[in-house]
Amino acid sequence: MRIRSFIIAYALVLAILLFADRRPGPKQPDRYSHVVDLTDGQTAAAPQATTTESRTLIIAPATLIPGTWTAGQIPPDRLIAPLVVVDLNRAPDVGPQISLDDIAAWEAQHGAIPQGAVVAIRRADSHDALATNDLSTAPFPIARDAALFLVDARYTIGFAFAVDTPVDLTSDRTLARQLALHGSYVLEGAARFTSLPATGSLIIVAPAKTTIKKPGAAPVRILAMVR
Repeated sequence: MRIRSFIIAYALVLAILLFADRRPGPKQPDRYSHVVDLTDGQTAAAPQATTTESRTLIIAPATLIPGTWTAGQIPPDRLIAPLVVVDLNRAPDVGPQISLDDIAAWEAQHGAIPQGAVVAIRRADSHDALATNDLSTAPFPIARDAALFLVDARYTIGFAFAVDTPVDLTSDRTLARQLALHGSYVLEGAARFTSLPATGSLIIVAPAKTTIKKPGAAPVRILAMVR
């Protein structure tokens, strides 16, 4: 009887050990090789001056529709997100906007844009400095149908633009309203996009504490963790 009990106990222990051996090991955490500060510390009035004042701003939903989130009210989990970079290098006869076809081509090359990401627009000829030509009259760098596809189908929570890419949300009130209703924010005046890969980075957006109730564009610090 004791022998039988011993054999049964031994078989149970062996089965537990074999089951534990087949269990997948813990997933290795994502590793990032370095951090890139995307904040531009130069003032718009004196681009060559050395200053701690930033011209990198966050345009919160409340800037577009009163009563929605201000910069300080955006939930923390929407301030840390995957970051993807799309190049904007449009020919003059095509137009200075990212189109829905451009998004489809980007996804065909890099895979689907992650859910809940921030999409950064980088001028392919950019040197992270203000362009010499006047871009103040250019439209929003993403066409309305492309932007709405991103917020509706990819749940894009934010858009980021470099210092030489204009941001004019007043040119399309419908798009601005939809961005605000989706809780999406816009980051303008960012720098060093040329240091980023197209995919694999993580963006960290940190609005100033003084912007908790202010509805307008607010200074922000942006960091990118790059694999």
